[in-house]
Amino acid sequence: MFLPSMLEGFMFLLIAIAGLVGAALAAMTREDAFDAANRQSKWIWVAILAGSGLVCLTPIPILPWVGAVAIGLYYFDVRPQISNILRGNFGW
Repeated sequence: MFLPSMLEGFMFLLIAIAGLVGAALAAMTREDAFDAANRQSKWIWVAILAGSGLVCLTPIPILPWVGAVAIGLYYFDVRPQISNILRGNFGW
């Protein structure tokens, strides 16, 4: 009974760290890359990622999952597109 709860807490701790690292990466990215990718502005993504990272540490049942989804959205959708734009790969 105690082990699943501990594993879930550890998982959300790792996701929170990933969110804070993502916020730092987004803060270091050029602002025009977000415009070229037709995404929210750089500072909105920094706020989303930092807030989601902090929310992943709360004990409220649904909030860590919402934060994890927002962090996953950045890492699996927004960041690859921005990386391609910055590298000059404009393909589909």
